[in-house]
Amino acid sequence: MKTSAPYSLSKHETEILQTVRSRGSCSILELADMLSVSDETVRRHVQPLVNKGMVLRVHGGIVLPDDLHEAPYVRRMAENKKSKQRIAAKVASLVQNGESLFLDSGSTTAYVALALINHKKLSVVTNSVEIARTLASRNENHVYMAGGELRGDDAAAFGKPVVDFISQFHYQHAIFSIGGISPEGEVFDFHLEEMEVSQAAIARAEQVIVVADHTKFARQALVKVCDFERVDRLICDETPPKTIVEAAESLETIIEIV
Repeated sequence: MKTSAPYSLSKHETEILQTVRSRGSCSILELADMLSVSDETVRRHVQPLVNKGMVLRVHGGIVLPDDLHEAPYVRRMAENKKSKQRIAAKVASLVQNGESLFLDSGSTTAYVALALINHKKLSVVTNSVEIARTLASRNENHVYMAGGELRGDDAAAFGKPVVDFISQFHYQHAIFSIGGISPEGEVFDFHLEEMEVSQAAIARAEQVIVVADHTKFARQALVKVCDFERVDRLICDETPPKTIVEAAESLETIIEIV
């Protein structure tokens, strides 16, 4: 009985695989720059890795097979904790006592809620039980919890009742912890229901703030939420890749690095 010979990676394929394993995801443009080759050459070397199931192709780049699935909430809270705390502190400095805000159910926004515990008379709308619990019954805050089916992983509510509820309010700040940002300045999340919640709050907000640590750069997740055109501020822990910076500048999105 004949057995097929093991697949031998080329030099470029090895470098591509090592890069995506170290980062979780990578754009075609970044790989082309790293290898000093054309985009088309990168795509030609990526295809055998896709065929073998070593990486998955997403719009504009590649990811590891497990990278399209969001990590459990407890693990996400532990990942890049110090960076998320710095980002949260910066957001808290932008929020004044008595203001209204929406906070989504991400791990970074959970840290934002913790950074806001000394603020007073906030009006907070959220679909996260954890965030509601952090800010309710404190300093004369008014916390409005959107009701719906709770997700088992993070006790966050989703569904049409949640979207309808969120759409009733006006927000001075809508703050989002997202799944990824494409090289073109597109904001992505992992689930359709998360996108629906985010878009409902964005439509009612004076200022939209995206909070993202460096692992979200050039990582697109699955579902597009919006373009930078709808984002007023991106607060992150490292300087984003050049293409993201250029997209932000062209669409007048302020990038703040903490």
